[in-house]
Amino acid sequence: MKKLSQRDEQILLLLRKFDFLTRDQLNAYFYFGTKRNTNRVMANLAPFLMTIREGYQSIYYLSKLGREYVGCEKIRKKGGNVHHTIMRNEFWLYNNSPEDWKNEIKVSDGSATIIVDSMFYKNNFCNFLEVDRLQTMKENASKVRRYEELHRNGLLEQKLFHFPRLTWLTTTELRRKQLAELCANLPRVKVFTYDDIK
Repeated sequence: MKKLSQRDEQILLLLRKFDFLTRDQLNAYFYFGTKRNTNRVMANLAPFLMTIREGYQSIYYLSKLGREYVGCEKIRKKGGNVHHTIMRNEFWLYNNSPEDWKNEIKVSDGSATIIVDSMFYKNNFCNFLEVDRLQTMKENASKVRRYEELHRNGLLEQKLFHFPRLTWLTTTELRRKQLAELCANLPRVKVFTYDDIK
């Protein structure tokens, strides 16, 4: 197996943690410089990667060889969740790439349970991120009700000494407005559109 540089290994490890990353996201994180240089770096890793072409953008994820190299058991496949993941990862970059960032976290107070798209701390304050791309508002409303139950129960707040800030990342101004209305009974809610963070 080809011996990789430390930077190459870091790229594969980042893809293990974040599933799918675009060329521009990798460039923003690793400071490769020009698109041409980024393409060259990624081309050198071709055996370890799979690529999805999206217009002028490439989206990367680990191949079988890449998964073996970094000890990753999770198999990624191109499908409907790719763009959801790309949006989530863009928010990670927007927040200066927090090291404590965790994806798909199960949060429970013993009574109510929810799977949070991402969780991270900012200024010692717990933040939950929900990405709204193709869900129906009915599905979003169901998730908001679970957040309301967690808030009402108060146990999560006792444990963390505050109720987490809930952030939504969505696609349009209409969806931003609808999500803000759904969350009217929750404290500290912020709704971004993807254009806000690009």
